[in-house]
Amino acid sequence: MKIGVSSYSFIRLVTSGQMDQIAVIGKAKEIGFDVIEFSKIIVPEGKTLDGYAAELRAEADRLGIDIVNYTVGADFLRGSNGNLQAEIERVKGEVDIAAILGVPGMRHDATSGWPADHIGPKSFDAALPRLAEGCRAVTEYAAAKGIKTMVENHGFFCQESTRVEKLVTAVDHANFGVLIDMGNFLCADDEPASAVGRLMPFAFHCHAKDFHVRSGNEVAPGRGWFQSRAGNYLRGAIIGHGNVPVLQCLKVMQRDGYDGVLSIEYEGIEDVLTGIEIGHENLRRMVGMLS
Repeated sequence: MKIGVSSYSFIRLVTSGQMDQIAVIGKAKEIGFDVIEFSKIIVPEGKTLDGYAAELRAEADRLGIDIVNYTVGADFLRGSNGNLQAEIERVKGEVDIAAILGVPGMRHDATSGWPADHIGPKSFDAALPRLAEGCRAVTEYAAAKGIKTMVENHGFFCQESTRVEKLVTAVDHANFGVLIDMGNFLCADDEPASAVGRLMPFAFHCHAKDFHVRSGNEVAPGRGWFQSRAGNYLRGAIIGHGNVPVLQCLKVMQRDGYDGVLSIEYEGIEDVLTGIEIGHENLRRMVGMLS
């Protein structure tokens, strides 16, 4: 497995003005990551998204570190004012950015759920045909550009492994798969190792993420924590410091023959660079334990 890092891990430094995303590439290389992926490109004032994407690719090429994935938002129920075709066209535009970055894959969301004013069933199964239509249209467009597309277990409504499995099965396209985030399953109270095992047949890309977890029966722990669907408390953690069974998930990936990219997505409240560096060290050590 190649060990990578998501640019999202550095987001606090970028939004505070301490580092731009050109510098993020250099820092990822300096820390020792094999590859990098981009989530939410922060375009500097006076520049365009496509122009800045070209700059990011040029810097990665200069430093000799591949950009392997591009992550964007999408919502085939609510996005583009509820106009499915408009949302499909918008996401196709992001595929064009992925092509400029030179990435082999792009992750987009499916939906965060039905709008409050929706009339009719609000189940996941009721949404599935529309979600599959949106994902299939985007992946057909991306396939012509040599880019695989994928959905992540993300956004609460489409987060647990059973729903993600239903979606990728409904899309039923060889160019469409899953970005498996081992930590995100906890947002839907889905046991990570079991969930990873369920989705490995569809895996195009994987995230290593850790969370501290406290029972919803306990007193709310305060700032920095959020609640899962069932009301348990979660807080982003340094890889190896939290409650996600990271090593067990890695063993499942190895058992099922996954040899792609495993990118750290750090969401902790510790110092950003310290959190990323320790997570990188711990993940390297755990991957080394597999051989």
